[in-house]
Amino acid sequence: MEMKFRFLGGADMVGRMGMTIEGAGKRLLVEYGMSPSKPPEYPMPTNMRIDHLLLTHCHLDHCGMVPQICGRDRCELFTTPLSAEIGEIMMYDSLKIAKAEDYPLPYTTGDIERTMKNVVPMTFGDTFDLGKIEVTMHSAGHVPGATMFEFGVDTKTLYSGDIHTLKQRLVDGAEPVDCENLFVEGTYGGRLHPDRKTVEKEFLNKVAEVVDRGGTVLIPSFAVGRTQEIMMLLRNEGYEMWVDGMGRSVTRLFLDYPEYLADPRALKQAKMKFNEVRNANMRKDASRAEVIVTTGGMLDGGPVLGYLNRLKDDPRNAILLVGYQAEDTNGRLLLEDRCVKIEGEIYKINCEIQKYDFSAHADHKEIVDFVKGCDPKNVIIMHSETREEFLDDLADYNVILPNTGEAFTLDV
Repeated sequence: MEMKFRFLGGADMVGRMGMTIEGAGKRLLVEYGMSPSKPPEYPMPTNMRIDHLLLTHCHLDHCGMVPQICGRDRCELFTTPLSAEIGEIMMYDSLKIAKAEDYPLPYTTGDIERTMKNVVPMTFGDTFDLGKIEVTMHSAGHVPGATMFEFGVDTKTLYSGDIHTLKQRLVDGAEPVDCENLFVEGTYGGRLHPDRKTVEKEFLNKVAEVVDRGGTVLIPSFAVGRTQEIMMLLRNEGYEMWVDGMGRSVTRLFLDYPEYLADPRALKQAKMKFNEVRNANMRKDASRAEVIVTTGGMLDGGPVLGYLNRLKDDPRNAILLVGYQAEDTNGRLLLEDRCVKIEGEIYKINCEIQKYDFSAHADHKEIVDFVKGCDPKNVIIMHSETREEFLDDLADYNVILPNTGEAFTLDV
């Protein structure tokens, strides 16, 4: 059977994902996210009524615009229960930021409420039917609850979402799925990650060095996944440690769903080793601690800005970046110019700055190996600005590099 696919965002870029699937009497939407830039960037409109929406995971560039569709069309939302609960937090936070920054609101609180009422919670290994389309869910290994969707009609089609194929402290890696058509992310096309064990050792050595010289280590982290990974890495080091921001509530939700964790006991232990900041007065105590893990990961909002302001002028302190820093973010400004913007003012940062690769995405080689393990006929590369880097290594496959907004068809 022939079906039509169209990316509304995220094909030739990282962020604002969204893809429609039309055929077999159904109109599906896989993901609908936003790029949290200033102002935010959104995917193209669907221009049709959606029957069912499928969400791989709860990062904002994949879930951020879901309420606009579910609120409008009252369509079912298929995802894991953990992704649904964290996604709800992210959606309300997006509205809060839009109001604070005076951006046009992309949807209403009512849209979020209707979205959550229409969640159909499914988990890895579950199979459900959408008319003639059979859908099976598989672990994506990216963050807890992240799923890949396998669509079965006459053949099998796999949509990866964001994947990591190696075991992390927080989650196990994704396994290949035999399929005819493979939609796979290519975020790190042409790039390899350094050895994770080496990165962890260098990171821990730097934390020890800063603490030994009397400084404070500030670790800006994404709330979903990275905060918990760093907490688990530090849990046995014996420092006075605090955690602040949305990562606290996400950690509690992760522990409510231990089936999605590689080692629930280790995360629970890590949580117990960290003091939690619950109000402004506690931030004063946290500012004098040895280690602070806090949102936001790109330094554009959240408690991190207050800590930065207090710690920036003492060269004994250090800011250790552990996540991707997008263009036009405070994090990128810090890396390139040793400056940050706080309440409209540019401040020079005089403490130490280091960056460590703790990516939760597969790198170039890992993606190529994953493709070979799936052994598809067609490989559709998405979520990437460097997709052409894969062409030589995937010369044995029919590689498709779709453009955002352009429809294409596949036999499925």
